[in-house]
Amino acid sequence: MTDIFSALADSTRRALLDELADRDGQTLFELCAKLATKHGISSSRQAITQHLGMLEAAGLVTTRRAGRYKFHHADFTPLRAVSERWPIPQENR
Repeated sequence: MTDIFSALADSTRRALLDELADRDGQTLFELCAKLATKHGISSSRQAITQHLGMLEAAGLVTTRRAGRYKFHHADFTPLRAVSERWPIPQENR
């Protein structure tokens, strides 16, 4: 669970997850372009690759290769473990 919190602690990684939630299955090129235009994040491709690697290590991103392209997919399943461990009381909903 520590990996999940570490992955979510960075605003660039949260922006990557937001973009994958909006449109799943994007390439590195597409994600870099979205981060630059929509979020004003102008990190290098290498930096974004490292961020995606951390998200993948936490189980929040999976990848699929098709030819020379690598597609990134969000997987929010690990977040269920967090919400199950600390459920929101009914009166706070």
